[in-house]
Amino acid sequence: MIKTDRVELALRNELLRLSAPFRISGHVFENSPVTIVNLRQGHHIGRGEAAGVYYTHDTPADMLETLEGLRDTLEQGVTREELRRVLPAGGARNAVDCALWELEARTLGMPAWQLAGLAQPKPLITTFTVGADAPDVMAQKARAYDHARAIKLKLTGEADLDIARLREVRKARPDVWLGVDANQGYVPNTLERLLPVLVEADVSLLEQPCRRNHEEDLDGIDHVVPIAADESILDLEELNERAHRFDVINIKLDKCGGLTEGLMMARRARELGKRVMVGNMVGTSLAMAPAFVLGQHCDIVDLDGPTFLVRDRTPGVVYANGRIDCPDHVWGAPDAVL
Repeated sequence: MIKTDRVELALRNELLRLSAPFRISGHVFENSPVTIVNLRQGHHIGRGEAAGVYYTHDTPADMLETLEGLRDTLEQGVTREELRRVLPAGGARNAVDCALWELEARTLGMPAWQLAGLAQPKPLITTFTVGADAPDVMAQKARAYDHARAIKLKLTGEADLDIARLREVRKARPDVWLGVDANQGYVPNTLERLLPVLVEADVSLLEQPCRRNHEEDLDGIDHVVPIAADESILDLEELNERAHRFDVINIKLDKCGGLTEGLMMARRARELGKRVMVGNMVGTSLAMAPAFVLGQHCDIVDLDGPTFLVRDRTPGVVYANGRIDCPDHVWGAPDAVL
């Protein structure tokens, strides 16, 4: 991990348009604002993209203001470890951290995955997400993912409706790995109604059934399928505090503050005997690429963000045969196309 000499910081916010509204428990998204960070040093540029997380009110507008306030500090040059002390976990740190990874890769003349100590990355089976909707509509969308080998359903906590959704999708796609994401929509008594149907439908993952900061709601719940923490565990500190209630840890760079902390979380989760998942907020390939590096360490991969957009960046990640692949030139390589 090198310390950069003085760099030139460029910041901007972009509004990414979704091709259709996307519904989860308590929210409907029609677009995705993101913050873009460029760090220039000589002829090298490092780039990062972050969306933040809506449920902590970590918005790109605030991220941009935060980074502008730290412009002098960042332009003087920081290491990725120093950045963890300068900025808290969240989207602002994620965008800068990922830009530092790419800048270091270009300065040293090696791809970011090699800096991370990996062998040549492999394409990864990724989930493709079906937003919450009427059961027949969700089944139709699941069929439309004819290339998918893994599908994740968004549930809303409406137990009867969620059960119908689950049964219709499983009937439509008996062939796929199936997970569900409740986005904090359940409480213990409604969750107890859902659990036997998860078993019946051969569901392999239940993500974030209960509310953040109410993790005790899971006490006494039978883990008939593995339960994953998403909103409940943001960063390394919360992983150490809260992992005991979960089987799987969903690491998102926008939550934890970048690839540097994401890799630390993956190692710690393994030490604690947990399975590891990488997820994403909706973003372009510029956001997926660093997460793809982390995904090489993960058991479950959920990196389908660009598939929801009207337009992705070029060059971009490649989706084929149910997998995501990220060629070096997308991000993090000396010869990356700008």
